[in-house]
This record gives sequence, C-alpha cells and structure tokens, in this order.
Amino acid sequence: MKKILFFLSLMMVAFFTANAQLKDDVNDDGVVDLSDATTLIDHVLNGVNNGSSHIFIANNVMFEMVRVEGGTFTMGATAEQASDAFSDELPTHKVTLSPFLIGKYEVSQTLWLAVMGENPSVNTGINLPVDNVTWNECQTFITKLNELTGKNFRLLTEAEWEYAARGGNKSKGYKYSGSNNLGDVAWYIDNSNNTSHAMGTKAPNELGIYDMTGNVMEWVSDWKGSYSSGAQTNPTGPDSGTYRVNRGGSYGNVERLSRITNRNSIDPNMSSKTMGLRLCLPE
Repeated sequence: MKKILFFLSLMMVAFFTANAQLKDDVNDDGVVDLSDATTLIDHVLNGVNNGSSHIFIANNVMFEMVRVEGGTFTMGATAEQASDAFSDELPTHKVTLSPFLIGKYEVSQTLWLAVMGENPSVNTGINLPVDNVTWNECQTFITKLNELTGKNFRLLTEAEWEYAARGGNKSKGYKYSGSNNLGDVAWYIDNSNNTSHAMGTKAPNELGIYDMTGNVMEWVSDWKGSYSSGAQTNPTGPDSGTYRVNRGGSYGNVERLSRITNRNSIDPNMSSKTMGLRLCLPE
C-alpha cells in the first residue's frame, strides 16, 4: 500500500508542478504553492494533519475533512434570519456538541463511484458532487466506505450540520454559510443555470468548508421533528418518523430556501438530481 501511495504522491507532485493550480493553502502559510502539494503528500503517506485538515483514501480516491471544535450554539431561526424564517425553525434552543470531522466538500461522484462501482448522478462530471441518491443509498455507501477505510463515517446530525454551516466557534452570524451575500458562497437558482457546479468554486465559510449553502442539498441523519426550547447535548433527532431531513439548499433553490436554518425533508427512499451528502467522522 505504501508503494502505491508513494507512486500516487509522485504523480501529484508532477501534476501540481505542471499545472500550478493547487487551490488550497494546505500548510496555512498564506501562499498556495508547491509546498502545499508536499504537505498534502505528507498527510496522505503519514496520516498527519495540519491542525484542522485530515486526508483519507478509499480505493485510491482521496477526500479531505475539516475538524470542527465542539461548542455551544443557538440552533434555529436566530435574528439574522428575520422574517424569512419558517415556523419549523422555531423555537431557538441551545445545543452543545462534541468535536467532529466534516467533509471539506460534498461527496464527489469520483468517491461514490470508487466505493459503489456506479455513478447514479443526473449531472455528471469528475469534480461534481454526487446527486440523485436516496438517504438509504447513502447508508449503503457509508457502510462500504467504512469497510474500505476501517473508519466510522456517518451522516451529520442536523445539529452538527447547522453548527458547521454557521462556522462553528468561528461564526460571524451570517445568514448563509460564509456570507450574507448568497452569490459569494453558493450556486443557487440565480447563478447556476439549473445544474450543479464543480465543488469548491465558491468561497468557503469561516471553517474553510465549501458549498454548505447551495450546489446540492445534503442528507443528514435525523428524522424530521419539531424543535423544543430546552437545551440539548449531541441531539440526534426523533427516534422515528416519516421523512429524513436534508439541509443547505441547492442549485435550484431561491434565497429563502438557501438559508442555514432552513429545514427540508423528504421520504428516505426518494432521490433528486439536487440531492447529495456530506460526510461526518466523530472523534
């Protein structure tokens, strides 16, 4: 396995040198250059991280996750949502969460194909998020991914999703994930041409996470239920229900449905070309 990874690392260096288009400041030195490729290779070969970024491999496909520090936040329609909030976003309530890792990007079609052997997406492309997947199919994907990696990946809970979308303990109180200007951070109905787009091409949020608003909606683990006003710690939602929650809005949604507190839900056996997922790994 080490030989395979070493060979892949050489290919990565050649690619980054030839194309000079590494887009992430992996080593946090304020400059995106070849040293970031070297750091990324070190992450892969040695399993180290630069404080918040963690690299994983499944069937020779790399994917990156970001550490979210635990903390307490107010979940639901806080003041910045104003009159756009729907009734199911209330009452607001305090939630305390343990630290976890979250996908820096939505699950790609490349990773889904590597794990499942097929690509169900309607909008197809190498750097596009997987779409057209049901909640139940996501569970099958995650089970197989865990078998390949020896990890315990899962979907985010609804509370974890909202906390990360808000920017965790670095939150600046934005209406959308990373900005009050939707077009800066999201592919949505006014700029998407009614299709998904390459992941990471809009600005990230405060935690360096991309596309938590727009592009494709993201399944979370919870059944849809009503909020209560009481404080909660690591909530997982109702024990049963009819519909599973999805968050974040999509390339087909208007501004109001793209807000970080907006809650959507559908039958877990249903799929949509606007529906994908993002991974979570608990610490």
